[in-house]
Amino acid sequence: MKPFAYHQPDKIPDAAKLLTTIEDSKLVAGGMTLIPTLKQRLASPPALVDLSKLGSLKGITDDGATITIGAMTPHAVVAASKSVQAKIPGLAALASMIGDPAVRSRGTIGGSVANNDPAADYPAGVLGLGATIITSTREIAADKFFLGLFETALEPGEIITAIRFPAPLKAGYAKFKAPASRYALVGVFVAKFADGTRVAVTGAGPGVFRVPPMEAALSESFEPSAIAAIKIDNDGLTSDIHAEADYRAHLVTVMAKRAVDAALS
Repeated sequence: MKPFAYHQPDKIPDAAKLLTTIEDSKLVAGGMTLIPTLKQRLASPPALVDLSKLGSLKGITDDGATITIGAMTPHAVVAASKSVQAKIPGLAALASMIGDPAVRSRGTIGGSVANNDPAADYPAGVLGLGATIITSTREIAADKFFLGLFETALEPGEIITAIRFPAPLKAGYAKFKAPASRYALVGVFVAKFADGTRVAVTGAGPGVFRVPPMEAALSESFEPSAIAAIKIDNDGLTSDIHAEADYRAHLVTVMAKRAVDAALS
């Protein structure tokens, strides 16, 4: 690991200023991705900006129609939240499946969403629920936030402060995980709203994506059988040492059916 400057601001504007004035500096939330990257010398930023002193970025609020989760809220807190369990049980279940207890205690929802790892769980929940990403400067709809492999709509110096989730009628998540990392080989989040259903897939390709044919079928009939015959094109899906594109395409349908089952139960 190469030497770097370390900053721990206690105000969001100060953190944003450090990001913009120190070229190539990096934010640290839970550090679950960044620290291993530094250890392997895959990145060597001149400075780290630690968000751990920004208490305003932690916590969960429930206004009845929406659940807002602060960006620095750990996965374990989301999983254990009575509000999230009551209003969006699929999201609480998703948080409980991330990594292991150590990762869930340290990793944060904002860090996961900002990193946009193609096999991370939270992007499926954020996109599947049609959430709104709240930053230090604006609000971004989930459909416009995730742009591709580790790429988001965040501008330089822009910091995620919270994520606002609408409460669905029903929601569920299912994933087929890599046994060592517990990342999703394929994870599917489904959410039923009064005006239709959303289906978001993580792990299968270079980024999280929606599946319109499944959304249309589930909007007509929210049952696993409604999507059982829907096949996913493997074009553009990931092939690696863990699974071929064909297998991932097959898993999308399998996990989608399980996610609907979880939502109904």
